[in-house]
Amino acid sequence: MERRMWIRAALLGTLIAALGVPPSAFTALAHQQQQGPQTPPPPAQPVPPQPPTGQGQQQTQQQQQPKPQVAISAESNLVNLDAVVTDQDGNIIQGLKKINFRVLDDGQPQQLTNFAPSEAPITMVVLMEFSRIAYGYFGYKGKTWAYGFLNHLTDKDWVAFKTFDLKTTLHVDFTHDRNELGQAIASLYFPDFSEANLFDALLETLDQLRDVQGKKSILLLATGYDTFSKHTLDQTYKRLKETDIPIFCVGMGEDIDLRTFNGGGVGYLQAKNQLTQFGEMTGGFAWFPRFQGEMPSIFNSVGAFLRSQYTMGFSPNTSQDGKYHKLKVEVVDDQGNPLMIANKKGKLKGVTVYARRGYTPPKGPVGD
Repeated sequence: MERRMWIRAALLGTLIAALGVPPSAFTALAHQQQQGPQTPPPPAQPVPPQPPTGQGQQQTQQQQQPKPQVAISAESNLVNLDAVVTDQDGNIIQGLKKINFRVLDDGQPQQLTNFAPSEAPITMVVLMEFSRIAYGYFGYKGKTWAYGFLNHLTDKDWVAFKTFDLKTTLHVDFTHDRNELGQAIASLYFPDFSEANLFDALLETLDQLRDVQGKKSILLLATGYDTFSKHTLDQTYKRLKETDIPIFCVGMGEDIDLRTFNGGGVGYLQAKNQLTQFGEMTGGFAWFPRFQGEMPSIFNSVGAFLRSQYTMGFSPNTSQDGKYHKLKVEVVDDQGNPLMIANKKGKLKGVTVYARRGYTPPKGPVGD
């Protein structure tokens, strides 16, 4: 019997050597059997979801990446808003906490239900006027500015590119690919129409962004003139009172106005005021550069605003009356006093808060 076992062991050793299986493999297998069933490997990752598709275009392969997840529901009773806080010198203040914010709804303090510094990627539509106004001068300027803005984006930002004259045109749907955006901008040659339908283009873009997820915003490069829109300025303002999408406006007519009209054209002043209101009503901002050298600083400010927001929300303690409610965001210190920050000269000054000015709840009682 012992002789047979010895022969079997010798044959098994010969077979193992012939197959090239190391003896340690059998040792590991025996050890595994002693420990029982092993934890199975994690399942394969699912295919990433599609990027935002508010513009209704087919997506390119470069866009197959996870989309932003900060969704804001227009139908929810929760009112969300984003705020940026700066000192009197324009420096953004970070590190604030929930107790440092006080939100007033028509003058009534509200209890914040959620609060967090925002770290979501940018989801932005660059909406650019591209018309024959001033013999295409503004179209050329807009191309230069839009191209320069690409240098201020990150690989995580979602950006779509649209132009408007008599109509709006989507050139690139939401993408991370700055090369694709740059090629679309470079492909623009001479505008087709001598019209600028600013109100229609803006309202159309807001409607298309309604169901898009993410920290949404619009960068509007325009003169502020509207020549042929179906919608009026009042209708535009009414829609802005309902939106939670900040609009950052860069006026393209400041240098023309100064040289041609000596800073005084009534039409231009009205156009400038419209862009200012677009920014202030939505929690954005408006700039009116005179020189090309100002653009890098402006685009840095746009990025800084969007990457330094505080996101907060509250449930209104009033019924859903369908009426416009004025919002005010105050910033206080830990003792509840107005927050004061020393300026460059060491003098304490109050802070400035950029947030939308109000909201319009859906019609109907709470709970419907």
